[in-house]
Amino acid sequence: MNINSYPKITTIMRGYSYKEAMTVIEVLTAFDHRVGVEVTTNNPDYLKIIHDANEEYGDKVDIGVGTVLTAAQASAAVAVGAKFMLGPAVFNADIFNIARKAKVITVPAAMTPSEVVEMLNAGADIVKLFPASTLGPSFFKAIQGPLGRRRLMAVGGVNVKNARNFFENGASYLGVGSSMFNHLDVKTGNVNGLHESVRAFLATIPK
Repeated sequence: MNINSYPKITTIMRGYSYKEAMTVIEVLTAFDHRVGVEVTTNNPDYLKIIHDANEEYGDKVDIGVGTVLTAAQASAAVAVGAKFMLGPAVFNADIFNIARKAKVITVPAAMTPSEVVEMLNAGADIVKLFPASTLGPSFFKAIQGPLGRRRLMAVGGVNVKNARNFFENGASYLGVGSSMFNHLDVKTGNVNGLHESVRAFLATIPK
C-alpha cells in the first residue's frame, strides 16, 4: 500500500462480531477508500475478518490489523492480506522487517517526542500518538515545531466533536474507536445510521 493513499480516518474494530464487522466494511465501500478499517488482534475472529473482508471488499476499502504487539501477530495478519498494521506501543525490529518485506504500512504508537523520533528512525510510515485525548490536540502542533512536519495519527478519545481540532493542530490522520458509530446501529446493522456517522467524521477533514 502506498503511504500517499492512506485514508485520513481509520475506524478501529475492537469487540465487533464477524457479522458486525462485515456489515460496517460493506457500508464503507460507498466511501471509496476514504475510511480505513483496523481489525484488532484481541478479536478472536480478526484473521478471518481481515481475510474475508479483503476478498470481498478490498478493492474499495483498505483493511489492516491493529493492536499488534508481536512479530507472530504481524506475520499472521500479513498472510491474510492486511495492508497496514497499528500498535498500542513501539514496534520492534522484527515487526518492522515483516511489514517492510510485505510492503505493509507501519503505524506504531508513541507518547513522547523521544519515542516519536525512535519510531521514525526505525522506519515507521506514520506514528500514532496515543492516547491522544491525554496528550491533547495542541501536543501535535507543539511536537512538530522542533521535529518538523511529520505523519502523525491521533488515536484514543477522538470523537466527532474534537476531530477537526486534532486535524487543525497538525494531526495528519485519525484513528477512531467506539465513538465512530452509534453502538445500537452496529448491533442492529442500521445501514443508514452507519452511513450518517461516516459522513459526519469525513466532514471534519479540513478542505
